[in-house]
Amino acid sequence: MSTKCENCVIRQYNALRVLNTEDLVEINETKELQSISKGDMIFKEGQRLSGIYCVRNGATKLSKITASGRDQIIKIASKGEILGQRSIVCEENANLSATALNDMEVCFIPKSAIKSRIAHNPLFVKELLVTMATELRVADNMIIDLSQETVKQRLAQALLYLKNQFGEDPNTGDLTLVLSREDLAAAIGTATESCIRLLSDFKKKGYITTQGKNIKILQLEALEELTKDF
Repeated sequence: MSTKCENCVIRQYNALRVLNTEDLVEINETKELQSISKGDMIFKEGQRLSGIYCVRNGATKLSKITASGRDQIIKIASKGEILGQRSIVCEENANLSATALNDMEVCFIPKSAIKSRIAHNPLFVKELLVTMATELRVADNMIIDLSQETVKQRLAQALLYLKNQFGEDPNTGDLTLVLSREDLAAAIGTATESCIRLLSDFKKKGYITTQGKNIKILQLEALEELTKDF
């Protein structure tokens, strides 16, 4: 995969796709390719960001510390997504923390390069606003889910999301993206102990099977039915 912005196919997944070749060449001259190890923090909630991060590969959790001190995962970002754009556009500190869920590569693009495009490219501004509006809608839906759905429903939805978004290992059938029980609990808004009990219940009912942290979905229809059971 090319590391040059003008030749990179990943930009088709984000607002950078509307930039012309000249803009992309200039951004390429300022960007920095970074390798992030699993568990490392890309940026922390409240941090003043000096640029944005475009995910080349891997996945990161975007999370926020709640009033009770619990880590709540708001979103899992993957290849092609941009991290930190709202902080740069709105001139505010990061509202979320970003932590690598596996080994990753990201392209760091300095704030000055993005601000220059914002000042002279209305189409780029529109794409950024559309992306931020979409993220806001996702956050709104999450608030509704947390308030109206049971933990069992949210766990079923999370497992289906991991399957649909990241796929399954072609050899074992396990979900490709492996989350710790703590992260899975943080994604569905419950205590780790409750998440473990529900996984055990799903396993007893034959919905899934587990091996260490790995999870394999056995009864897709059963999980889908759970998400409809209001």
